[in-house]
Amino acid sequence: MYKGIYIALSGAVLKRRNMDIFAQNIANVNTPGFKKERISFKDYMIPVDNKRDLSPDGRVMADLSKSMVDFSSGTIQRTGNALDLAINGEGFFALEGGRYTRNGNFMISSDGYLATKDGVKVMGDGGPIAVQGGSIDISPSGEILVDEASVGKVKVVNFPDTGVLKKLDGGMFATEENGETVNAQISQGYLEQSNVNAIQEMVQMMAATREFESYQKIIHSFDEAASKTINEMGK
Repeated sequence: MYKGIYIALSGAVLKRRNMDIFAQNIANVNTPGFKKERISFKDYMIPVDNKRDLSPDGRVMADLSKSMVDFSSGTIQRTGNALDLAINGEGFFALEGGRYTRNGNFMISSDGYLATKDGVKVMGDGGPIAVQGGSIDISPSGEILVDEASVGKVKVVNFPDTGVLKKLDGGMFATEENGETVNAQISQGYLEQSNVNAIQEMVQMMAATREFESYQKIIHSFDEAASKTINEMGK
């Protein structure tokens, strides 16, 4: 009977994890460039009680297989802000410290560099890009002009295997792998929105919640049956 509880508990734990992922996605529905996350499950057979016989007994437990980031593009929305940039197609803005992002909601840092809202500097072909001066124009190729003088080009890279990217806070990713520089088309005054569909996420979250509650009821039933068995044996 105890294995039945473990089977139901394994399902409940994973459904709770699934609910956390849905909640995180919904919370970032308005975060520019945010990429929703998904988790996949796997199952494995429970061995029989005899320690010398490791063959499965037909009962299956669930386990977390892996967490995956959906890198599909979000919609491109006009903002009119000269420091808002959107990548049309694949690729990531290169940031200092081996970090990358699709969130082009940039600003000028206190020391005069193009940076994220968290103060992480945006990388150009020759390093961080200084943008001190007057009017800023950014061409579709990513070249930055300050008062009509070129000060650098936004570096955009891509990864053949996006699985090497580790998700960080603020829509950033990190990896020790070197990305391949790509000639992406940049739109100034636009932002890529989150690829989260809030309604879809909420529907899936409600379904996961109902399944979680079902597992709780099953666990409670096993617990009541075990207590009843113990009481009957005591008599």
